[in-house]
Amino acid sequence: MRVGYLFVEWFARTPLTLGYSIAAVGVALAPFVPSDTGRGGGIMYPVTQSIADAFDSKPGPTARRIGSYLMLTGFHTNYPASALFLTSMASNPVMAEFAARIAHVNLSWVNWLRGSILPAILTFTLVPWLLMRLSPPEVRDTAPARDLARRELARMGKPKRQEKLLMAIMLGVMIGWITSPWHSVPNTFVALAGVCAILVFHVMEWDELLGERKAWDALIWFAPLVMMSDSLNETGVIKTLSSAFFSRLHGVPWPLALAVLVIGYLYIHYVFASMTAHALALYPAFLAAALACGCPPMLAALSFAYFSNLDAGITHYGTGSAPLFYGAGYVAQGDWWRIGFILSVANLAIWLGIGPWWQRLVGLW
Repeated sequence: MRVGYLFVEWFARTPLTLGYSIAAVGVALAPFVPSDTGRGGGIMYPVTQSIADAFDSKPGPTARRIGSYLMLTGFHTNYPASALFLTSMASNPVMAEFAARIAHVNLSWVNWLRGSILPAILTFTLVPWLLMRLSPPEVRDTAPARDLARRELARMGKPKRQEKLLMAIMLGVMIGWITSPWHSVPNTFVALAGVCAILVFHVMEWDELLGERKAWDALIWFAPLVMMSDSLNETGVIKTLSSAFFSRLHGVPWPLALAVLVIGYLYIHYVFASMTAHALALYPAFLAAALACGCPPMLAALSFAYFSNLDAGITHYGTGSAPLFYGAGYVAQGDWWRIGFILSVANLAIWLGIGPWWQRLVGLW
């Protein structure tokens, strides 16, 4: 919360810069908060809601004052932050494991960021501006937002010992992830070392850790699912299913085949209510299909990994944070789906149009 209010105080000079400050909050938190739901629902949504309240913008007649714009911006800049870093979303490291086992490529923290950095910059530049056109706020003076941020920061006081320790531990963990190609210490070991440090220095107590249900769900379920996917791949099941489902792409040039597969992968999310469920169910099969069409392994692995996060924006139920932003009542369902579809096309243009060119330029494939 402190980080969010700091960005608002520093950068919120107009509605557009307020939108960019909200986007910056998500980017700043993304390397350390590996959950779209936790980051969006636990941090960005409360900050966004407080700012809307400061403008007396409520669901109903005053929603268009600025609340609609803020809710849409908070949501549609959260899931691209999940695509930006390997550690921004719980399922990202799982897809890196799939990529290593199926495509034999290394989606390290650095490689993931090298491929995503330019598309992400373009996305975070475009989305707040585009939403200003799709849902223009009536308010032009953002002084109330800065005043709210100052009051909240004054109420919080100076950073406490636990906050400083947490920041130091998180920075240490991120440095460990970034430098993994040189020291070869597994990312899992680095993460667990960070958790141990949090407990040893009493930043969080054991009972609080036990209450993090989503984190325990990830720990218990993801390892068996990765092992199951590995077994399916080794026994040829994934290859057989890929051949059956994607046989129509036989003989199609791989750039066109990749485009068709990514577009299908994106819009099939209309029937999913979870990014993680979507990725675990479909990532291995679509990746195998792309490889069968001759697509460069690293390009295919990165493309489906990024869109496993970018698919969250097309509906009001596509990820855990979506019901919170939509449920606030500022945006009608029809407008939510319409804007979500428009932004999905923009994401395709950036991440599938410019992304492969950029990844080739930096030597990833």
